[in-house]
Amino acid sequence: MSHPLRSRRRPAVGAPAWPSFRGVAQQVGTSPSGRVTVYVDPNLGAPGLENGRSLLADADRIVAANDAVFGVAGGAVEVVVFALGGATDGTGGADHMGCDYQTGAAIEVDASFGAPERVAALFEAELSECSMGGNLCGVSTGEALSRRCAASVSNDALADFATAPDWAGAGMPNYVDKTYPSDQDGASIGCGMAFISWLVGKGAALADIARELVGLGAKGTFAEVFASITGQPKSQAWPQFQAAVRALPGGVTNDAPFG
Repeated sequence: MSHPLRSRRRPAVGAPAWPSFRGVAQQVGTSPSGRVTVYVDPNLGAPGLENGRSLLADADRIVAANDAVFGVAGGAVEVVVFALGGATDGTGGADHMGCDYQTGAAIEVDASFGAPERVAALFEAELSECSMGGNLCGVSTGEALSRRCAASVSNDALADFATAPDWAGAGMPNYVDKTYPSDQDGASIGCGMAFISWLVGKGAALADIARELVGLGAKGTFAEVFASITGQPKSQAWPQFQAAVRALPGGVTNDAPFG
């Protein structure tokens, strides 16, 4: 879940190398585990500081949930809360530079005044990509997985980011048997969101889906994940998924059409 800014200007000495934030960040604190240090743009005032404090208080819960999904302990990260893209309602998204704990540990998230669960979800979206070990960043499967992880720690606090309806509106192209080589294409991400929802609805654990995708890497497909989890031929993934989608009484109206 990335914001398009990719500035490479040198940060101040001693400051995290934020992808785009160029202000002087105020450190809120470090979580008890020592793995998450939270900063906030002081220009946001009290509402921004409250976002930062809420994220700090929730950080270790999110980290533990993320570790459980990917089956490995992640590294330490730093995160700054600011008005990403000028927004203070979470719609500015989130960003980091790379998809591992070496190159992507400086995370930016948009402030969301009065809605700390949205800040938590944005943080998890980027944290989950760090746990993908560089294998899935920049492709549709990895982006769908990061969004599902964000939903799982926040009671779907970013429902307005839904892309599965975009996929349905585009005629439901097949991104089960192929992976789109970008994390910015709504239809392919939406197909992945709906497919993950379907697998979970069939009893698959998010952890199993995540670990299969990471193991397959950027060239892996959801059809291969289906085959590994169900033991059925991967050729059955798309037709079974199509039939399930067509049987939905209300169609695809959100990113979790199968619950």
